[in-house]
Amino acid sequence: MTQAQVRYARPTEDGAGVKIRRINEFTGALDPFLMVDELKSDRKDDYIGGFPPHPHRGFETLTYLLHGGLNHRDSEGHHGGVTRGGAQWMRAGSGVLHSEMPTTDSDGLHGFQVWINLPARLKMSKPAYRDVQTDEIPTINFQGGHARIIADHWQFNGVQAQGALSTLGDGAGMAQLQIEAKATVSVHIPAGFRLLAYVFDGSVQATHASPRQESGALLSFPLGTTAIDLHSETGAGLLLLSGKPLDEPIAHRGPFVMNTEAEITQAIHDYQTGAMGRLDA
Repeated sequence: MTQAQVRYARPTEDGAGVKIRRINEFTGALDPFLMVDELKSDRKDDYIGGFPPHPHRGFETLTYLLHGGLNHRDSEGHHGGVTRGGAQWMRAGSGVLHSEMPTTDSDGLHGFQVWINLPARLKMSKPAYRDVQTDEIPTINFQGGHARIIADHWQFNGVQAQGALSTLGDGAGMAQLQIEAKATVSVHIPAGFRLLAYVFDGSVQATHASPRQESGALLSFPLGTTAIDLHSETGAGLLLLSGKPLDEPIAHRGPFVMNTEAEITQAIHDYQTGAMGRLDA
């Protein structure tokens, strides 16, 4: 039996009072992933203030929307927007200021933002941004469910596909998995990669005998696992993340993730002196 470690998202606020559920881990226990935020509300007051201009350095973000929309602007001159089913990828690299402002639809706002660490050799790379629209993300169907392949290569019940983004960070991936009631789906994991499964709807078991995990649970499977069987009696929706650990030191303060405290001090200085650019509110 493959035993998963389980973490639970906690309610908090970020930006201009946006209500979210968050799991963060800057010790390397989820390496290469640093944070998983779930944004979910049908009350506009919970999220309409959005995320006004703020800086980042040293990692990537990928935001994926089930409902609602998000508009992006940054100090590199990038701007764009996506709606339900779309994603926004940003490499902060050497430093960027950006804003993310939600829009609504009839189902409110529901989505995720994941922070993916960058290796030391890429932390000071040039910032980059890309919108991934709904029709760019492939969907695959298989016995017991279906999946949307957002980034990297995935295989479910023997059916495989390449995502809209080749990889995240230094070789990580994301997929949305939907499991039908009373079905089991086998997820293939590349050698040396870590699999995370965040439950956002229904309930799931890593095996028939393991505890049932409800919405808000993040399952982290041991390195060396090559396949996981996910079973749901109720039907379930999961955000899956797969990545090869970087095994590098992590120094973190607020919106900056580097390898040393000296690099964090430099990031703060660069932001305060305008070296990361400007972005008006």
